[in-house]
Amino acid sequence: MNTDTAEPAAVDTASGLAVPRARRAFLHITSGRAVAWLGRLSADPVRMRAARDSLRALWVSRVLVLAGGVGAVAVLGFGSSRGAFNPPGLTRGFGWLGDLLAAPVARWDSDWYLAIAGHGYHPDVSRTAYFPLYPLLMRAVGSLGPPLIVAGVLVSLCAFALALYGIHRLTTLELARVRGRISVVHSDAAGVARLAVIVTAFSPMAFFFSAVYTDALYLALSVGVFWSARHGRWLWVGVLGALAGATRSTGLMLAVPALIIYLYGPREDRPPDLGVRGLCPRYRPRWDLLWLALLPVGVGAYCGWLALSGGDALGPFHAEQAWSRHFVGPYLGVWDGVKAAFEGARQLLSFQNHHVYFKLAGGNPSVVAYHNLMELAFLLLAIPAVVGVLRRLPLAYGAYVLAAMALPLSYPVAPQPLMSVPRYLVVLFPLGIWLAAWLWERPRLQRPAFALSVLLMLFFTAEFSTWHWVA
Repeated sequence: MNTDTAEPAAVDTASGLAVPRARRAFLHITSGRAVAWLGRLSADPVRMRAARDSLRALWVSRVLVLAGGVGAVAVLGFGSSRGAFNPPGLTRGFGWLGDLLAAPVARWDSDWYLAIAGHGYHPDVSRTAYFPLYPLLMRAVGSLGPPLIVAGVLVSLCAFALALYGIHRLTTLELARVRGRISVVHSDAAGVARLAVIVTAFSPMAFFFSAVYTDALYLALSVGVFWSARHGRWLWVGVLGALAGATRSTGLMLAVPALIIYLYGPREDRPPDLGVRGLCPRYRPRWDLLWLALLPVGVGAYCGWLALSGGDALGPFHAEQAWSRHFVGPYLGVWDGVKAAFEGARQLLSFQNHHVYFKLAGGNPSVVAYHNLMELAFLLLAIPAVVGVLRRLPLAYGAYVLAAMALPLSYPVAPQPLMSVPRYLVVLFPLGIWLAAWLWERPRLQRPAFALSVLLMLFFTAEFSTWHWVA
């Protein structure tokens, strides 16, 4: 991203005149639906509990993120990288207060989404690496009046609220089903669900959920796919999965748990057709299996649009080469990450930057070494959680985590193999569900774990806000 890729916005008088009418129609439709939904919500104590716990975690965690980011910029300044990746009018140029408030929500990749939402994918081909649903929603909300940066934050916050609510409901559902395998009784399921929401909202990388990034939207859609599949709503599985694919390429991996739940369960819509017989499906395929064919439609539609508009149909995948991503084999990027972390440790212990022990893409060698060590630490901490998900939750959850992690761990970045792995992990909600159940069994660890997580979240928020690369 540079100042040449941020084109001046064109003024469309006709569309400007249509905004008030569109706003009135939008408010009329959404207000009616909101009233009906709130009526159903207030009549159901389980839903009300989930809504209260989710909203409380949402606003408390977002206040902490905002305070941490604004405080870091007020004390430390905006950082030396601000001008290199920040064209005017995207994340700066809003006055001293506006620039300060934008610090925790609009950095790095946010520039790309803001540029796409405001000006489209041309002329910079690198923009095709960023999938279209999130910037389209930003543009839609922005057409109602707010600036694009505010529209992006609103989309992220609304999606995050839905994601937390869905995680609460899904955790309650699974614990009620497997209460014999996770040592909690049914009456404690709500407590574990509340803890799962807290684990997600206050995780070290949770500041991304209110930033102009796709994390909150993808999390909400992936939770929606699981909830719909568990209840046999296969049309919604296909639609939400397609939207997830239009948000991130990893949305394609949601086909794995969807198919597993369809054939093997657990399902709430009907009892199994067959008993347990090894690898044989417990549910016979019916016509509604065809809805799963919608899952790759989001990615396919985006690639088709690029081809019809004169671009490269595989541009979203070819553009990753600009970040030096390359295929090394299934999960073999883990070995590259271990080697990079080892060389990073050597770099830091040498207390010098004249000799570099690893291939350096750019920047300070000690900073890159710190990133390689930090990213490997997140991956190592995730391994017991992955094992726990495979052991204690239905198979579809573990299969989803393994499938989703296959992409970043098979296509590492040459100089920084595990780049963005902490961000990819934070949206894998089955890890949070397992961690919540594990902490519920160990009440003495809950407060120390929460305090450590909040401190790390504030630290990474401060780094992000001052234009230091995170994840």
